[in-house]
Amino acid sequence: MTKKQKYYESLVHAYHGELYKFAFWLSGDASVAEDLVQETFLRAWRSLDSLQDQNAAKPWLITILRRENARRFERKQFDYADVEQDTLQDTVTQSLEDSVEQIVVQKHIAQLEPEYREPLLLQVVLGCSGEEIADILELNKNTVMTRLYRARHQLKDALSKGQEVLRGA
Repeated sequence: MTKKQKYYESLVHAYHGELYKFAFWLSGDASVAEDLVQETFLRAWRSLDSLQDQNAAKPWLITILRRENARRFERKQFDYADVEQDTLQDTVTQSLEDSVEQIVVQKHIAQLEPEYREPLLLQVVLGCSGEEIADILELNKNTVMTRLYRARHQLKDALSKGQEVLRGA
């Protein structure tokens, strides 16, 4: 096995799970998320030699994944309305209440504008720092921090309004 193959396998092993979670959040579909991750790693393999700094592997892979997700909207879209959506819920270990709460939070996050949703997902799902998010999204760090603040504020407001509706206020 070559050095390139070993390094590539270590990247797949280290980042597959995180990339899948992020892809699922972006697409809302388990099979699309898996396709996005596979295409991301295929492109990463093809251009692995261009990765100069091994410490930048995670942001590099996330950038590839984001571009792959954008490409899927450039392609012809088929109507999958009658295909049942998969979820990432482990119903054996989660209570019904936790599942409902998770769905509500996911729904509200999905309703955020992309400029707020994407940095929030990078931070919450992948644990990226503000600097990493700025690099990935090619934005100023202050812009990222503002968007994260606004995303959390909008999410908090949406969840609060949902609680008021449940209480009959």
